[in-house]
Amino acid sequence: MKINGKMTIELTDVNTSEVTTIAEENMVTNTINHIFGLNPMGTFYDAGDSTNIVKWGSSFLPICPNLIGGILMFPKVLTEDADYIYSSSDNMPVAYASNDVNSTANLARGSLNLTESKALDNGYKFVWEFTPSQGNGTIAAVALTSANGGTNAYGSLVSDAAVFHTLKSIRYVSSMTRAQIMLLYETVEVNFEGNYLFSITYENTGVRIRKVHLPIFTVGINEKLDDTTVTILEDKVIQPGQFKFLGSYTKYGEFLDGGDGYWYGFSNEGNSSGNATMLLIKISKTDFSFTEGSWTLSNATLMDVGKRNNNSTYPDRYVRCCIRKGYLYVFAYDKKGVYKINLANSSDVTLIDFGFTSKGKGLCDSGTSEVYMTLVGDLIIGGDFQITVLDQVVQTAGNTKTYYGATPLFQYKNFLLGFGGSYGSDCRSIYLLNPYLATINNLSSAVVKTVDKTMKITYTLTQE
Repeated sequence: MKINGKMTIELTDVNTSEVTTIAEENMVTNTINHIFGLNPMGTFYDAGDSTNIVKWGSSFLPICPNLIGGILMFPKVLTEDADYIYSSSDNMPVAYASNDVNSTANLARGSLNLTESKALDNGYKFVWEFTPSQGNGTIAAVALTSANGGTNAYGSLVSDAAVFHTLKSIRYVSSMTRAQIMLLYETVEVNFEGNYLFSITYENTGVRIRKVHLPIFTVGINEKLDDTTVTILEDKVIQPGQFKFLGSYTKYGEFLDGGDGYWYGFSNEGNSSGNATMLLIKISKTDFSFTEGSWTLSNATLMDVGKRNNNSTYPDRYVRCCIRKGYLYVFAYDKKGVYKINLANSSDVTLIDFGFTSKGKGLCDSGTSEVYMTLVGDLIIGGDFQITVLDQVVQTAGNTKTYYGATPLFQYKNFLLGFGGSYGSDCRSIYLLNPYLATINNLSSAVVKTVDKTMKITYTLTQE
């Protein structure tokens, strides 16, 4: 099926009634094909062992105005490639709208004209309207997205709950041991197409690295989709001379994928004053060789990067840091910002000031584990903030975004995978990441929406 899209933007000057009209045609991305064509870990199968499973009829279908039911407007052009399904965080939407009327205080959001928008014999006609105070800024590109994606894009001060759409959560059966669950909780990397993950932990005096089979796109004869079959493919222990998880009862530390061919381990105990001390280890993915050392960060007050309580009855992992493009991001102790530390040069430390005091909440329902920030694409998402690839901070409402969490979110195209739990309710969850790009429509020349103009966008999709 081929889909064609045509868009008209009308900017009307409220003082002179002069109308400026821009007409463009779009390209369609692979987003919808991914959602319908991919089924990681049997996400769209009801195996009788799941909770929060998505209901296609009420959530996604018909495609318009659900999976395609929102609109995003960007200040810079988008890459015209069918596999370009999310914009870079240096090109965040300046305006957007969903498949309903905006009754909130969010001025970036417009409203769907419920009278003029309608299903056609061979497609769908969307009409969105923005008042003079709504959707102001430079518009160089437009994209259709999901209804959820058009509500608040990646999040606003009104709400940030729709960034991740829970597709399915699998509750682990009681026969799984704490050690088996913790093996999944300490995942640092997932290879979706290879059907395996890497789990790294600090154990006794060594760093234990395990490669674990995961039935993502291939399910074995004796496997189920509830992770009861935990098959370890490789088990390697390295013995550092200096690196360890600091702390006694509670062990402070975290392992992360650097995205550069190495895994990194960090350990520190939070300090509210003075200099911060941190141990680190860098491990090669190819041969497990490693280097280690310590940092003394002058006048840096850090929260711990993460922690484990090995004496707890329930599996736990707290993640308070992430890595992006060669830098470690860690919460400031006073929750007023994050520190950005160069992995190759610890004297290169920058405090990114939020401009407000964060609530210090995680992304998830509260529980025995928690994730306080994660990297999605090149955007860092925290409980009530985002940090773009340009290190610009965006404050958001701080709603609960995901189900129970213990790991960073691992991305494959439109899907996100995470493990987590609370007091024995342990699970694996799959999310659909909003707001995706279902179409890409670059304008011949950018336009500027200002407070003296209204804007009406008519976007018609037809299928052959």
